[in-house]
Amino acid sequence: MADMPGTRPQLGVWKFASCDGCQLTLLDCEDELLGIADKVEISYFLEASSAPGHGPYDLSLVEGSVTTAQDAERIQQIRSASRRLVTIGACATAGGVQALRNYADVAEFRATVYARPDYIDTLATSTPISAHVPVDFELRGCPIDRGQLIEVITAYLAGRTPDVPAHSVCFECKRRGITCVTVAHGTPCLGPITHAGCGALCPAYNRGCYGCFGPSNSINFPSFIPLLRRDGMDTLDVVRVLRTFNTASEEFDAASRKELSG
Repeated sequence: MADMPGTRPQLGVWKFASCDGCQLTLLDCEDELLGIADKVEISYFLEASSAPGHGPYDLSLVEGSVTTAQDAERIQQIRSASRRLVTIGACATAGGVQALRNYADVAEFRATVYARPDYIDTLATSTPISAHVPVDFELRGCPIDRGQLIEVITAYLAGRTPDVPAHSVCFECKRRGITCVTVAHGTPCLGPITHAGCGALCPAYNRGCYGCFGPSNSINFPSFIPLLRRDGMDTLDVVRVLRTFNTASEEFDAASRKELSG
C-alpha cells in the first residue's frame, strides 16, 4: 500500500449475513481507531457512516457469510474492487451459526419462521467468503479480538504479513497461568483444537472452551474425541459442541458428520 504516494489507502468494511459484532469490534477500538483513521481513508463502512464509497479499495474487511444469490454476486464485485480482502469473524471464515441450515431443510425453516415464506429468497446453505472468492487473510473469532484486528490492519498498511498466532487456546491458558479445567475438574474443553485469540476467556472462569475461534492449525480428532467421551460426552453432545459458531469449517464439519455416521 506504500506505493501510492500522495493518497491515503482506501479501507472498505462490508457486511453480509451476520450480527454486526465484528464490525462493532472495530468501532470499539476507540483510541486505536483514531490512529488508524489518520493513516487510511475509511471510504465505505455503513456501520459508521451512511456515505457510500466507490473504490477501488486497498483493503476490504468482510464480515458475514454468503446466504443469498445476491450475496454471491456482491462478494465477487467487492473482490474485484479490492487489492486485499480480509474476512473477519466466524460467519465470514466458517459460515457462522447460520450454517446450521446446511444440515436441515431450509424450506421447512422458512415455512416455520415466516408468515409469508414465499417472500424469502435464500440459499440452502450458509458458506464462508473463501468458498466464493480468494481471501488474503482470515481473522477468526465470534467476535474477533480487537488486538488481532488492529494487527491485521496495521500489517497491511506496513506491507507485511499479519502476525496472528496459529496455536491453540491451551497455549493461552499456559501463558496466563490458568489451571487446565480438563485436568483439574474433568470438564470437557475444546481448547486443544481451537484457534487462539480469545485469551482463554472461558477457562479463566472454570468453563470449557466452546470453540468460538474455530479450528486451530493442528488437530488430531481421533485422539481428541475419546477425551470428550471420557469426560462425559456422548455422540450427540460431541456433535452439538462442534456445531456452533464454526460448524461449517472443514475440520469441525467433517468431525461432526463422522460422529453421526458412527
